[in-house]
Amino acid sequence: MSGKLSYLLRSGKNSKQKYFAINYLRQLIPEFIFRKRLESVLEKASRRDDIDYIKWRVDYYNKLRCPVVLPPESPLVRDHAIPRKQKVYYFDTYEFLRWFPQDYHWGYCPGDVTFIPDCPSIVKSRPIAGDNENSVVMKLDKIRHFIFVKDKKKFADKRPTAIFRGKVGDKELRMEFMRKFYGSDICDAGDVSRDPKLPPEWHREKMTISDHLDYMFIMALEGNDVASNLKWVMSSNSLAVMPRPVYETWFMEGLLKPGVHYVEIESDFSDLDEKMRYYASHHDEAQKIIDNAHEWVDQFRDKERENIISLLVLDKYFRLTGGR
Repeated sequence: MSGKLSYLLRSGKNSKQKYFAINYLRQLIPEFIFRKRLESVLEKASRRDDIDYIKWRVDYYNKLRCPVVLPPESPLVRDHAIPRKQKVYYFDTYEFLRWFPQDYHWGYCPGDVTFIPDCPSIVKSRPIAGDNENSVVMKLDKIRHFIFVKDKKKFADKRPTAIFRGKVGDKELRMEFMRKFYGSDICDAGDVSRDPKLPPEWHREKMTISDHLDYMFIMALEGNDVASNLKWVMSSNSLAVMPRPVYETWFMEGLLKPGVHYVEIESDFSDLDEKMRYYASHHDEAQKIIDNAHEWVDQFRDKERENIISLLVLDKYFRLTGGR
């Protein structure tokens, strides 16, 4: 079995085949069924015991407070069609957009969004700092970002070193990390992109998620926007190590607390060795962070509640932008 095929079979990532099969089948269900059910589903949700928590999540993702008029050229819901690229963004929005009338206008920015749109728009990611009210976050590209693991290995039984595997490209944070830690004793660092512009010795083959779990420390370094591995790292028994995040997604990275949910390091990585040595010899403190990280992850495991939150984020969006 080739190394590439072995990786694909053992990677630990979500199945794209299953994801696309489900979503293409979803296209066959008449949309009016969902639009007819919307009011009853939202009314039932309002009577849930956890409705206050749900409302808090909705208001975090959708920070709009007052009615706002979208530009007249804003696209209509009915014009939302399967594109050649970024199909996952289409499917993840369509899953909830189909509950609303086709003649609503909306704003939509697919992809790795690192800016704040000029008008209220649905995004996967947004800057944490500043006035990000126009960035209405939904759970997009979830097949790639929302992976959780069952880690049977205790923190104390893992290697007291760090691991980094990722596409470095022209991502300055990752470039700086590789310059400093490629070939070091404290971190197994490698680029998986085969980018010809990067030093060829940086290249390493991809590792499965399971292989990462042999290490006490897993680097979660932002790339185009957020660190896509952060969700599964925080569900493991390893420590997530990273500078304070600049961007956030449905995972609410902006609310994570350093020293509580992850190990924070300086953006120049100058204290990485010090932090690793500390937690490698203070297992009780490391375990507290791991336990807190697991508690954070657990709030995203309730699929029914996650779906209700998604519907309410869109419902609030359309009410305040005049569509509803």
